[in-house]
Amino acid sequence: MKKILISGIAALGLLGISNTAVNAFDLAKHYKDQTVEILVGYGAGGTYGRTSLLLGRHLGRVIPGNPSLVVKHMPGAGGLKATNFFYNVAPKRGMHLLMPPEMTIVSALLRPKKVKFKTKELTWLGRVFGQNTTVVVRRDTGVTSLAGLKKKQVIMASSGKGSPTFLVPTMLNSLFGTKLKVVAGYKGSRKMQHTMEIGEAGGVALGWTAWISGKPSWFKGGDKSFAVPLVQSGFKPQKGIEHVPMIRSLLKNKEDKDVAAMLASAAILGRGLVLPPGINKALVKPLRAAFWTINQDKVFIADALKRGLQSNPIRGAEIQKIVNDLMNTPIATVKRARALIFPKKK
Repeated sequence: MKKILISGIAALGLLGISNTAVNAFDLAKHYKDQTVEILVGYGAGGTYGRTSLLLGRHLGRVIPGNPSLVVKHMPGAGGLKATNFFYNVAPKRGMHLLMPPEMTIVSALLRPKKVKFKTKELTWLGRVFGQNTTVVVRRDTGVTSLAGLKKKQVIMASSGKGSPTFLVPTMLNSLFGTKLKVVAGYKGSRKMQHTMEIGEAGGVALGWTAWISGKPSWFKGGDKSFAVPLVQSGFKPQKGIEHVPMIRSLLKNKEDKDVAAMLASAAILGRGLVLPPGINKALVKPLRAAFWTINQDKVFIADALKRGLQSNPIRGAEIQKIVNDLMNTPIATVKRARALIFPKKK
C-alpha cells in the first residue's frame, strides 16, 4: 500500500500533540518504515471489511512515522475466532490492531467458556460508527411484521453464535415466540445477503448500514419492495428507519428490557479498533489522538460516504468506560440472557 509521505513533525501537528507528549517514546521512529496489520473477524465486502480498508487507507497518514496499514481477514464464530487469536497470539508492539465484533461484550458475558480473552484488557482507540441490528426478511415470505414471525417459520442466515445474526433472532424466539430458524456458517454480511437473495434464506439480522449500503434497492417500491425491515435492536431508532419498532420498546417487564439492552450494546461498539493487552502505554494516547483526528478529516469522511459508511465516532477513552461499565452488568441479567439465548440442553 503506497504511503502518504508526511513528516513526523507534520503528523504531530495534525494530531495536536506536543513534542513533550512523546519525549519518553519516539513514536515516529517506532513506526517509520513499518507495516501495521488490522485483523478483522469477518469476510471482505461487508461493513467490517470496508471500514477496515477505509482505516487502512487513511489512518497511517496521521500516525507519526507514517506506517503502511494492511487488512487481514480471519472469519469464524461471529468474529470470536479472530478476537481469541488477537488477544492470545498477536504481538504487543503496536503493529497489530483488531476490529472487534460488535457483540464482544455480549459474548464475553454469555459465553465465557468460548471467549478466550478479557474484554477489559483490550485498549480501545475509538469507534468509526455504530448501527442498530435490523431484522430484515424477504417480502415474499409473506411476513411483514413481528407478529407474522410468530406464525410462520423463516430461515435466517448467520455467521456464528458470537454475531448479532445469531443472537438477535434467538432472543426474539425466546422473548416473543417467533419461529426464526437460524442457520450458521456464512462468512460475512455480503454472503448472507446473497443467500437471502437467491432464496436459500428468508432473512438476516444485520446492522442497518450493511443493508442500506449493500442492498439499498431492496427497500424501494413501497409494498412491492424485495425486503422488509421488521424490528431493530439499539438504544434509539436508527436514522432512516424510525418507523421500525425497537425491540426494547415492545417488551413489558424490566428483566426482558435489560436483556435487550445488553444485546443493544452492539450499536454502541460498532466498527472500531483496539490494541492487544500488554501494550506499551506510551502508544495509547497518541494512537487514540490519531484515530480521533482521522475521523474528523474531511477526506476520510468523504471516502467513508463513497463506501456506503457513516462517520459518527466515539473517542477511545469514552468507549473504554462504556465497555467496562457494561462488563459489570448485574449477574441476574446475565443469567437470564444466557438462559434465553443459550439454554441448557435437556
